[in-house]
Amino acid sequence: MKKIFLILTCLFITAAASAQKDLLSFNEQNKYIYYQVVEQPGLTADTMHARALYFLKTAYAQNKIKEGAISGNFTGSGKFLIASSLSAIKHVYGEINYTYFIECKDGKYRYWLTDFVYTPHKTDRYGNSVPEQGVDIPLEGGASKVDKREFGICLDEVGTYSKQFGDKLKQDMVKISNLSPKETHKTITTTKDW
Repeated sequence: MKKIFLILTCLFITAAASAQKDLLSFNEQNKYIYYQVVEQPGLTADTMHARALYFLKTAYAQNKIKEGAISGNFTGSGKFLIASSLSAIKHVYGEINYTYFIECKDGKYRYWLTDFVYTPHKTDRYGNSVPEQGVDIPLEGGASKVDKREFGICLDEVGTYSKQFGDKLKQDMVKISNLSPKETHKTITTTKDW
């Protein structure tokens, strides 16, 4: 009975890990992309724009935000670390830099993460994990330049991170009270009348 339970658990973990790789697709430029279009009936583009800005400033404050020239569009860049947590000692494989886009229209919005670039980490003489200088590998070409196991971990982590990014965005887009209320200040026009 214990063996059957162990085998089923291993199969479930393997299926969940391979499912993360399936979240990524290729775009027209043959780059990995995580792309979603979400319907939000009844919401205006301005409301979703404000909620997306709130999401970016709170949930992903470390990301760089560059607002688009057209109202309702955001683009920016971010990064996250890829680490193994299978042993007591955490090993950082590297970091992934990416570009994100969020566009809002009346009743719907879309977002995508793309331009994934992997920077491997190495251990310096003090035992710290530091990025290798001058080694930036686009994820599309990573299969030939990175160890197969490490590349599989990268794809899994990119898929997981992208899904978490989208799930957090969806949660903030449906929240009604996530915007801070505007404070009203009493303005004193004259000090002579009291």
